[in-house]
Amino acid sequence: MIRTRVLSLPRRAKQGVVGVVDVCLAALALWLAFAFRTETVQWPQLSHGWVYVLAAGLSVPVFVRNGLYRAVFRYSGMAAMLALAKSVGTYAVLFAAVLWLWAPVGVPRSVGLLQPVFFLLLAGGVRVLARQWLSAQSASMRSREPVKRLVIYGAGAAGVQIAMALSRAHEFALAAFADDDQAVQGRSINGVNVYSPLELPELIKSQGVTDLLLAMPSISRERRLEILNQLEKLPVHVRSLPALADLAHGKIAVSDIKELDIEDLLGRATVDPDPGLLPHAIAGQTVLVTGAGGSIGGELCRQILSLAPDKLVLLEHSEFGLYAIHRELEQLRERMGVAVVLCPVLCNVQNETKVMEVFKNHRPSLVYHAAAYKHVPLVECNPAEGVANNVFGTLNVARAALVVQCKAVVLISTDKAVRPTNVMGASKRLAELVLQALAGVKALRATDGAAAMRRVDDMMSTQTRMVYPNRTTFSMVRFGNVLGSSGSVVPLFREQIAHGGPITLTDAKVTRYFMTIPEAVHLVLQAGAMAKGGEVFVLDMGQPVRIFDLARRMVELSGLTLRNASNPGGDIEIKVTGLRPGEKLYEELLIGNDPQRTAHPRIMMAHEKMVPWDELLPKLTELSRAANTQNIAHIRDVLLELVDGFTPGELIAQPYADSGFDNNNGSTGTHP
Repeated sequence: MIRTRVLSLPRRAKQGVVGVVDVCLAALALWLAFAFRTETVQWPQLSHGWVYVLAAGLSVPVFVRNGLYRAVFRYSGMAAMLALAKSVGTYAVLFAAVLWLWAPVGVPRSVGLLQPVFFLLLAGGVRVLARQWLSAQSASMRSREPVKRLVIYGAGAAGVQIAMALSRAHEFALAAFADDDQAVQGRSINGVNVYSPLELPELIKSQGVTDLLLAMPSISRERRLEILNQLEKLPVHVRSLPALADLAHGKIAVSDIKELDIEDLLGRATVDPDPGLLPHAIAGQTVLVTGAGGSIGGELCRQILSLAPDKLVLLEHSEFGLYAIHRELEQLRERMGVAVVLCPVLCNVQNETKVMEVFKNHRPSLVYHAAAYKHVPLVECNPAEGVANNVFGTLNVARAALVVQCKAVVLISTDKAVRPTNVMGASKRLAELVLQALAGVKALRATDGAAAMRRVDDMMSTQTRMVYPNRTTFSMVRFGNVLGSSGSVVPLFREQIAHGGPITLTDAKVTRYFMTIPEAVHLVLQAGAMAKGGEVFVLDMGQPVRIFDLARRMVELSGLTLRNASNPGGDIEIKVTGLRPGEKLYEELLIGNDPQRTAHPRIMMAHEKMVPWDELLPKLTELSRAANTQNIAHIRDVLLELVDGFTPGELIAQPYADSGFDNNNGSTGTHP
């Protein structure tokens, strides 16, 4: 086809073709101007030749100077037409001035005014026709694929802008607008009718609508959830535009269309931070985050960066994870315009010597300890590694904090630490006990006598004992699952839905507490700011969510249907695979009862039993020896003795000795 050949030409050749066309149009406009002025139609006269040369020779340089030949015809719009009008205006001034000063006999000066008018009409008309002709080629190529028919929910500025972008992209065919505002219902926007949301079921059926775009970025979260609940049962794939703050720069484009936010899947309003409780003491301080490359650690870094610390130390044992978060924070720092020193450190918290070296070099004031092995089945199969990282990694961080006299250490804990049924949860509860015991040592020094203090000192390492009395405050923040984190069900379910299913679910009755990563980190920062020493803060995560309901909501908001006994022709099946080793049907956030309220309505303080340091330390020594020698049975025995409510299932991992591995030559570990 001719269009295909034109589109395949080199860019210089295309620009040359357009230039030749403009020269011809300038000459044609001049001929029309003569005909209009003299009211006669005749061939161009030889005496007018130099005027034709002037018109043609003047148009191309002016258009080149104004960048008209850099535009792509099939994507040009109103901005290109305005640029053309400005260029023809410049051309008109120059052309009329030359004719006014040097017009030969027989050339009316009014031609200098008429010719640019005809030229603008011809050049603009040709460009519009070329755009339609060339765009038809792309449309015909796409027409071989099924076109998605779309309804835009929201007939405001965002909806209109995205409709204009969609008209050029040809990915969707816009069927209608829907809007709650009765003032716009029944009207049309660029030829597209606006309907009431109540008419959507019939409209979707009659128009064959496949997708619905929620284009109302400025509405409240509560109203957004109301709309999504109404749309949930409609057989369309629901998409959205980002929040208004994310669209502040530039116009809305097709690339802004995305899957629903994780907050939309949560089914409740997110928790906003209380500005009055944000830890303003972070400003100007050195802050260290362990596990900085993880989901929670990374978000901690982002939010801490916005509070303008003097230095932010990123401690991470994954090279790629550290690279990714460091690069992201550098870009974020530039956008925020804050002068924060970023220090990426490759380090495993199990390496006591390296951790101590990092703390002595940077001397952080505040430490947020997010580094942990958290995947239940993996830790269940590797209990020694889980204990070494979660328990003794925490102890290494705490000791280093004592040595450099950090102001505060905040441990990121988990609801799986409450009456755990797996090694991961038990190891996190033991990490809490370690910090509670160290906080208890600080309190003991303030109240007890010298004899008790000597007994505790004998249990402490030499380098830790040297810094007492100390001012380090230890606290823990316990919360449940975060949507969107590594290992979260949401990315997994999305991937399974995209592949046509099935969605794998361990049990139809499984429930979990959920928060989004940003709101969990907001509360972590605020809880840490309230700490006095030894507190176990618990985040109020609302009502637990049934995972089956979350999966069903994701399927339905994707415009698909569940395949089950009552609907065998459905699109996606939810397949129950059985509980994994160490997994619970229900998670809890509190071990005891009657949690204490704090200054924040969504942060509670738990009353948890603690183990004194002089009783805990010998058991930690046993546990360290068992972990170093891969004595998994003894690891479980120590955890059973220390962690209240620990009810392990069948022993999954077997000691290396059973497979011929010499326990005495195992990897070295950390001793308390």
